[in-house]
Amino acid sequence: MSKQRPNYLAGLGSVVWLLVVGAPLYVLVSASVQSRADYGASGPLSLPRHFTLRNYIDDFSTGFGRYFLNTVIVTVCVVAIVLVVVPPLSYSIVRSRGRVTTAVFRLFLLGLAIPAQAVIVPMFYVISKAGLYDNLIGVILPTAAFSLPMCALVLTGVMRDITPDLYEAMAIDGASSWRVFGQLVLPLSRGGLATIAVFSALQAWNGFLFPLVLTQSDSTKVITLGLYNFRTQYGINVPGLLAAVVLSMVPVLLVYLFARRTLVQGLMGVGGK
Repeated sequence: MSKQRPNYLAGLGSVVWLLVVGAPLYVLVSASVQSRADYGASGPLSLPRHFTLRNYIDDFSTGFGRYFLNTVIVTVCVVAIVLVVVPPLSYSIVRSRGRVTTAVFRLFLLGLAIPAQAVIVPMFYVISKAGLYDNLIGVILPTAAFSLPMCALVLTGVMRDITPDLYEAMAIDGASSWRVFGQLVLPLSRGGLATIAVFSALQAWNGFLFPLVLTQSDSTKVITLGLYNFRTQYGINVPGLLAAVVLSMVPVLLVYLFARRTLVQGLMGVGGK
């Protein structure tokens, strides 16, 4: 039996990739715990001389906490809208074979081909006429709307994987459509529900275009917009800026660590098996 030879080239590539990914993260975290003077004297690649959390404290005391709270509000509301609208929509698409349902589903799929930049001008007009300009609701609604097509596509695929025999068994028991939906479809679609929740949460958390165009005052800014304006507000305080970046990354990393397997399974359409 021949021994498998080690693949040194693959190992070298892995090390290089680790450096490519790890070096920016190291600079990010290392600089965020240095004072402005230490960072200017030692540079981005050096170890912190004096560990400090002052940059994080200053960020929250100068308005970043408000940006963080606004982002949490937008994210929670977008996820709630998606979880309320998409499951019954996907269920009706799967169980109904009518032309209207098919047309609605195709309309949602068409939304995947329309970038937000293409409709930002009419979106601005509609939001302004509705009196929602410079309001978090004006950010929540379009963000949720642009999350719906992908979420509907994912959850529809998950629900189609549910065995038809289960529907027939509940129909024999005299279960209504809403009972089938609540007691059969939703429990078997938990993987898909988690997937669309994570997807819509990331869309809302990382959103930039809608907050940029549809908000103006400092009280309605979200994290991405706060980071965009950070240098203008605080000069060249690089450690403070990188501390804000670290704070904005923490929720995303937590979601990735705890939901990555569910997200992959939902996108593969295996949640109902």
